[in-house]
Formats: sequence, structure tokens, C-alpha cells
Amino acid sequence: MTRGTSATAGSRHARRRPLPRARNRRAALALSAILLITAVSVAVRLILEANPACQVALPAYFYPGADWTRAIASRPVPRIMILDITSSGAGTSPDRNYQAAIKRARDAGITIMGYANTNYTQRPASAVETDVKNYRAWYNVTDIFLDEVASSSAGVPYYRRLANYIHAVNPGSAVMLNPGTYPAEQYMSVGDIVMVYENTYASYVHLHVPGWVSSYPAAKFAHVIYATSRSQLANAISLSQRRHAGYVYVTGRSGSNPYGSLPGYWPREDAIIARGCPVPSAPQPSLAG
Repeated sequence: MTRGTSATAGSRHARRRPLPRARNRRAALALSAILLITAVSVAVRLILEANPACQVALPAYFYPGADWTRAIASRPVPRIMILDITSSGAGTSPDRNYQAAIKRARDAGITIMGYANTNYTQRPASAVETDVKNYRAWYNVTDIFLDEVASSSAGVPYYRRLANYIHAVNPGSAVMLNPGTYPAEQYMSVGDIVMVYENTYASYVHLHVPGWVSSYPAAKFAHVIYATSRSQLANAISLSQRRHAGYVYVTGRSGSNPYGSLPGYWPREDAIIARGCPVPSAPQPSLAG
């Protein structure tokens, strides 16, 4: 390219320059867009990156009462509490007791996620979207936990549609997916957090972790381990750290709803979390993953 230009060419370029007022408007619009994008990313990071080494994602599948009070009074508090009202979604009308409990939890610094069942893609996406709208309207809850998530790549379009919808109507919100197992890797681009393990401690000690897991931040992964005895608690938490999980919850309960109350050893579990979920210096040789 030659460096010189004629006077005629230079005058043509000058006429195409926007007026200063137009430039100011464009600059203002660009600045507004940058501020909006920054606000959205900061809001999501508040969930995904607050001490990602060890956080609690608590399935609060119990009615407001003593266990909500115990969780809210914990030090530290759970980073996330998953709000399950009907075992399907937000229900058909608001519940004042949940509204009050959610406000107390928020005031304590807990992020509340609204539960919505997807029945492995068989629940109509429109029904899930209605839950999303009702959680926001009735409880001011904009972060969503999608349960019974498929794990094969065939389900990705369904969940991408839901995640895109949630992010669009609730800018800055986070979406947690729960396949309960390591899904096809494509799901990592759909969910902000993916619950890749939900099963017993007996199975957890033999868990195989795919190699691709290390390519993502720990804050992208959640593990929930139930049927765990008091003597197994510390090892379950340390295993979650070795397996690159930023979120963990352990309970001794089992059955159809292992999350119907806090575990009896909750104070001890919370104390381990408070210490940063230390990993033993000598891992047990029998542990897989």
C-alpha cells in the first residue's frame, strides 16, 4: 500500500467522517453495551467464582422451617440452595412461607436456584419456561436448576434452548444442569454449572473422571453424594476436591428423597467446608478417578 494520497481522495474521506454528535451517540451506545455485558458477567461470576475451591450446593428439598433456619445460620452459609417446591417446578401459585425463607436466605448471602424437572427432555420446554417466569414473578428467583437432564448429545439442543431462554429473560442468571453423571462434553457449553455426580458414597469411591474435566474450571462442576456415613464424610469431601468439583454436598440420608432434611452431621460438614475442604496428603490407594 502506498502512503501518499491525493488532495481529492483526502477530501472524499473527510466528507464521510461522522459529525461529532453522531460519534458521541455511537460512543455512548458502545459504552452502554460494554457496561451491560460487564454487569451480566459479574453477576454470573458471583456464583461461579466465589471461592470455587470448595462451596456447598444444597438441595433444599424440605419445607421452610428448622432446616432452612439451620442452613441460613451456618458459617459459612451454603453458596447455593436449590429451591424445590413441587418436585416439578414452581407450582401454580406463590407460597408465602417460601417467600419469607428465600428473603432470609438471600439476606444471608445465599444464592437461590429454582428447581425445574425436565424429565430427560420429555417435559415440554414451554412448561419449564413457565416455571422460569413464575419463579421470577413469585419469588424473585432468576437462577435455575434443571433436573433429570439427559446425558447423551441428542439432548443438547433441548437444553441449549432452555439455557438460552433463561439467560435471555433473566440476564446474568446461572443455569445448573443435573444429569447426575458425566454427560457428553457438549453440555459444558450449555450449563454454567453441571452436576456430574449424584449417587451414593459406595459408588463414588469408584468414580471414573473423564480426561476432559481438567479443561474446565472446578466451578463448572458439582458433586452430590448421599448414603454417606459420618466416618466417610471427610473423605467424600476430599475426594470431591481431587476430582475437580467446585461444589459439593454430602448427606447420610438415602431413599426416594435423600434431601428431605439436613444430615445429622451438618455442623461437621459445614466446618470442613469452612476450612477450605482440605485434601489429605496421602490419598487412599483404592480410590478411583
